[in-house]
Amino acid sequence: MAGKRAVLEAIRAGIAIELLVAEGTSRTPGLREALRAAAEAGVSVRTVARAELDTQATDHQGVVAHVRPPAAEALSERDLATFPFAADAIAVILDGVTDPQNLGAAARSAEAAGASMIVTRTRRAADVTPAAIRASAGALLHLPHARVANIPRAIERLQEVGFTAVGLADDADDGIYDRPCPVGRIALVAGDEGGGLSRLARERCDVVVSIPMRGRVSSLNVSASVAAALYGYVLPANVPRPSGSPRR
Repeated sequence: MAGKRAVLEAIRAGIAIELLVAEGTSRTPGLREALRAAAEAGVSVRTVARAELDTQATDHQGVVAHVRPPAAEALSERDLATFPFAADAIAVILDGVTDPQNLGAAARSAEAAGASMIVTRTRRAADVTPAAIRASAGALLHLPHARVANIPRAIERLQEVGFTAVGLADDADDGIYDRPCPVGRIALVAGDEGGGLSRLARERCDVVVSIPMRGRVSSLNVSASVAAALYGYVLPANVPRPSGSPRR
């Protein structure tokens, strides 16, 4: 695990065994926080030559953590029926996202928005690699993750426990400003980087909306779309606001 934020989250997740810090690395606030967390958790720290870290990771920011596998394994499709979802839970479903960077960035947005789970495919999809964990700023170490063989069937499982499935598609008839987001448990479904939602996943969704594009670029990548939909559509409809605070 490399990079200050990913290392810090590895320590917080209890999977860091040892920290390696490159000689001469500036003690930035991020590194000091990681070192403080390591001391509190009893994780050993060694100072090594920068060349040693270069052999283990690229763009490591002067710090690498040796980690053990997380204790919790990925959840399965069967677990979707019994998971203790809250009444206003959010699940983010990625239908065939293959880029680890997009997986990580989407997981980061999902975890920051308070999502209960991320769901991905077991085949032809990005796995939880060090690159994905780093792109997630460590969110993938904390966010429950279900890996399923069949995304439409996973959507159906979530619908059976009270979720409304909201699909994102560039060519949807309604945009996020045209159709109110349903209230309650929401499963936000986003497609792959090239083709978008598969036909069967789209047909399984209760609502399909687009994100309006006002500029010259015709679309957002999947991780940006997930973030925009969570904060511009799902959360405004489902998160209580303080008294007197306006709703959009």
